[in-house]
Amino acid sequence: MSLPLDRRRFTKLAAAGGFLAGTALPDWAWSAETKQATDLRLMELGINALARSPERSYFADGHRGASMISAYLLCTENDLPPAVLVRMTELFDLNWAKTKLCASFPEGDPDPKAIEKVSLALLDGGPVLREVGHNVIFASLAIKTFSAMPQLATQQRVAGVCQLIRSFKPWRDVEPDADIQPPSFADQAAASKFILQEASAAVDRFQGFGQGFAGHMLTFGQALVELAEMGNEELAEGCRTAFCKYVTVTRKGPDADARRIADHRPSKLRPNEVEYWQKRGDKSLGIGHVFKYPYGYYYLLAKANDPQLAESWDAKAFYLF
Repeated sequence: MSLPLDRRRFTKLAAAGGFLAGTALPDWAWSAETKQATDLRLMELGINALARSPERSYFADGHRGASMISAYLLCTENDLPPAVLVRMTELFDLNWAKTKLCASFPEGDPDPKAIEKVSLALLDGGPVLREVGHNVIFASLAIKTFSAMPQLATQQRVAGVCQLIRSFKPWRDVEPDADIQPPSFADQAAASKFILQEASAAVDRFQGFGQGFAGHMLTFGQALVELAEMGNEELAEGCRTAFCKYVTVTRKGPDADARRIADHRPSKLRPNEVEYWQKRGDKSLGIGHVFKYPYGYYYLLAKANDPQLAESWDAKAFYLF
């Protein structure tokens, strides 16, 4: 079993080249054909928004940045029809892309320690559950962006992202139930199956109360599996306690005074189809969960590679989407 990862041990590993040096990304990140066929602009707009969000509304604007990155990755990693990304880009252009939130940063040399700095900012949160795990979710997306597009890892952007990650406050930081033992996040199939099963149970548990708990089970869990996939297994495992706390909170179900929210109507349309996005209103993006939840969902389904689980999830996916 790996030793607990703290800031001191992380620094030693990074200095020795034993951590982050092997950061790996799937083929989409380096494929010239993919880059020519899709709109990489969303990645830059998204990281700009993540980095600038601490100056504004760190929580809401951080979501907006994360959603643009998630939308691009959803389309490229799942080989969705090009028209899906075209429609998504149109939605972003109509809402956030042309605002100050997404404005360009000054040109500058990439920070060679960008990923190390983002990782240290995440580790500073310790085992505390912070605002539904968004410090982990946003850190994972930033690390993936800076790894795939190092030219965007300028000092200003890196500093902004680190400030964002450190902005998240403790939230329902309960003692985790002892029986909650997710598989190693490096075991992509087993960990993804665990996360999908927990999210599925949350969908059932929270019917009539909104599906934020289920959606964030997907995005929080997916961020940890993806960190491990990129070669940052120890960083992912350093967030295990916080994730177990989130599972503990989610298993309790709605609070007695929870606000009731109408469920989505049954629909066979899914976010991997053009028609789904064509039917979505131009001003119906909220703060971006409509992009973040599908990214986590399809990523985990692919890693789990469990047809029976996928079938059972598809029967209830309309609650989430």
